[in-house]
Amino acid sequence: MSSTAPRDGNAATVIPLGRIDAQMLDLVGGKALGLARMMAAGERVPPGFCVTTRAPRTGGVPREEVLAAYRELGEGPVAVRSSATAEDLPEASFAGLQDTFLDVEGEEALLEAIERCWASLHSDRATAYRDDLEWEGEAQMAVVVQRMIAPRAAGVMFTANPITGTRGEFVIDATSGLGDGIVDGSVEGDHYVLTDAEPPNAQGVLTVQDLTALRAAGRRLEAGAGTPQDVEFALDEEGLWLLQSRSITTLFPLPPHEGEDLRAYMEVGHMQGFLAPFTPLGMSALLDVAGWWGRRRGMKPYMDSMTPIGGRLFMDLTAVLRHPRLRERTAAAMDIYGADIRRDVEKLLENPAFAPREEKLVDAGALVRELGPLLPGLVLDAVTAVLAPTRTTRRAFEVLQSMYDRPPLPESLPAAERIPAIRTLLGPGIGRAMMPLIIPLILGLSARGIAERLLGDTATTEEIDAIGRSMPHNITTIMDLELWDITLRAREHGDLFRDTPPDRLAGQYLDGALPEIGLGEFLSRFGYRSAQEIDLGRPRWSEDPAPVFAALAGYLRLSEPQAAPDARFAHGREEAERTLDRVVGRAARTRPLRALAAGLTLRRWRSLAGLREMPKFLWVIPLLDCRRQLLRLGEQLQEEGSLEDAADIVFVTLEEAQEAAETGLDLRDRARERRAEHRRESRRTQVPALLLSDGTIPADTPDPHATPLEEDAHQLVGKPAASGRATGPVRVVTDPRTAAIEPGEILVAATTDPGWTPLFLTAAGLVTSTGTPVAHGPTVAREYGIPAVICLRGATERLRTGQIVTIDGSTGTVELEEG
Repeated sequence: MSSTAPRDGNAATVIPLGRIDAQMLDLVGGKALGLARMMAAGERVPPGFCVTTRAPRTGGVPREEVLAAYRELGEGPVAVRSSATAEDLPEASFAGLQDTFLDVEGEEALLEAIERCWASLHSDRATAYRDDLEWEGEAQMAVVVQRMIAPRAAGVMFTANPITGTRGEFVIDATSGLGDGIVDGSVEGDHYVLTDAEPPNAQGVLTVQDLTALRAAGRRLEAGAGTPQDVEFALDEEGLWLLQSRSITTLFPLPPHEGEDLRAYMEVGHMQGFLAPFTPLGMSALLDVAGWWGRRRGMKPYMDSMTPIGGRLFMDLTAVLRHPRLRERTAAAMDIYGADIRRDVEKLLENPAFAPREEKLVDAGALVRELGPLLPGLVLDAVTAVLAPTRTTRRAFEVLQSMYDRPPLPESLPAAERIPAIRTLLGPGIGRAMMPLIIPLILGLSARGIAERLLGDTATTEEIDAIGRSMPHNITTIMDLELWDITLRAREHGDLFRDTPPDRLAGQYLDGALPEIGLGEFLSRFGYRSAQEIDLGRPRWSEDPAPVFAALAGYLRLSEPQAAPDARFAHGREEAERTLDRVVGRAARTRPLRALAAGLTLRRWRSLAGLREMPKFLWVIPLLDCRRQLLRLGEQLQEEGSLEDAADIVFVTLEEAQEAAETGLDLRDRARERRAEHRRESRRTQVPALLLSDGTIPADTPDPHATPLEEDAHQLVGKPAASGRATGPVRVVTDPRTAAIEPGEILVAATTDPGWTPLFLTAAGLVTSTGTPVAHGPTVAREYGIPAVICLRGATERLRTGQIVTIDGSTGTVELEEG
């Protein structure tokens, strides 16, 4: 086929697959580049050629070049596949979204198939997918033409389990003949799960020799690409042919763990309502502060357990799970995070990898030595909190005022001195300020449990909950009530603040074009805050007040006086006091001394527990100062050529920024890659609460001891295909061309192919009558983060449009709501 390839590859309209190199992505697209890489690595790939992205610009299919290449290929039946530049990439698979045509034979049929592949670049499904990914740049289409294989069997192989995330598990689905039925979900096929530890068990269309060859090929492809692969294959009398290999884009990233020792990690960001990924700058600052506390307080083993994975903060639970004395209490301790996490921890405790053995949790000696000098002060803090809680709360607000009054870091700091100054402020500076609040806060938060034990069965959980309402001294509540006061002043401009988009109001405010309602004073006290505010890389309200205007608009829509925040807070406070008196009075009739102690404890709870927000707020205040310093450093690094854009400073770490300031380190490529990675992770809608070091997500792993699920009047059972749960009304669809899915509806169909993709953008979940986990529908469902249940017999007849159901993509069940 050498005659069809011009010397200048970048000017070519037709290139043999064997002549494509790694620099030609924009010319040949992701699929052709992947095939060329497999060929270069010595894999068996059907021969063929690529009609490049230059061809559509020539006014149509380059007929002579294509037909010459087709004749050199030997004519006969060929497969014609799309190879878009935005396809088969590590960050997005675009699985099945552009067209493929099999068994194309004859010159005119080939030319027509190429035209149809080009047209599929702009199909509704491909356009919707690119829009959902916020794809930047122009997508272009190349086309791959390959000799058609007449297989005895074909299918799809994942080199990591796409359901559980387990690396090293090869999941294979295969069927007799062509494998397109496996890909589009119309054929269930034979299912195999292979591991390195067990020999292949051949049943169905694949032999032991087939499975062994597939596993070996999967290992090679994964090693060459550096990531788990989604592989399409065919087997004929000559052996194994590889038709496609692309990265699996839905797997949660692996922990940064070395060695074969299995470890378990728990995601801790949800404790702060933080499931979006940190910016690299924010994560490095958080870990830097944690490291300071670890060095200074003898807590290094514990602090070192904090591990960033996929931009989220996880804690290594392995030492706790293995601890001979703590492990049995660990599952019960997980109740605070939910029954699902407790159940998954209980499963881990049965795993031999977490059998009891000693691992150091804290350095007790260092802890005692470092706490020794602080002990008198800590004891005084405790006594003051118990005997004079008013003095403790006054001290807390004095510390708060000192943070407000702290002079900012100098704007004139040399670039190389900015990071050390930030580290000093966030570490020892804030740490020492927080110290007087730690013991009172611990006492305040533990007071509820003490009071419950003192009261016994004389008080209900609901009554204790009522006593905990409208806690005083909560800085967040104070902030909300101040915003309500601003709302009252904004009412005379109600239409403006209620009906104008928040982003536009924010711009007008920063330009000084809005009426005065006291927002400036509010932002001077609370403009340090933001959503996910412990991430130093995120803008604060003072930089972007749009969230404040959004909340203000919501407040302005409140019409009932009793719904006003100040009225609700006052009602909660009165209810708490009445309930406290009632509970203590009831207990005093049978247990007077316990009642007296319980009353004192409950009042200390109400006096101190509201301070729980204060330590984080004290830490958040200087973050704005630090951000300003870092953004200024970003400007300097941009001027010096280390960054493309000053704002890219949030995509590098403190250490990298310091090195760039000192040595001129070029961070441009690093920041660009991190920005793309952060964008990908920001689209992830499900983050595992527990994760193992081999990628396994325990919540998505079948329980081997569980009783097989059976159908009944309230539950239908299919197969799990994409994890997660969703509740919503059913929408049964038989023809995607005429269907529309409202947000939150559960899409129910006999099967799905790429033409259904636009419906996935608004669907809350997917249920199909047939299919396999590696089919297009479940694959895209995993990319979009929606649960999927497949192989639910008669799904389109047994479920009806409008019916409320809950689907669980981890168990393969559909629960039917009554009524």
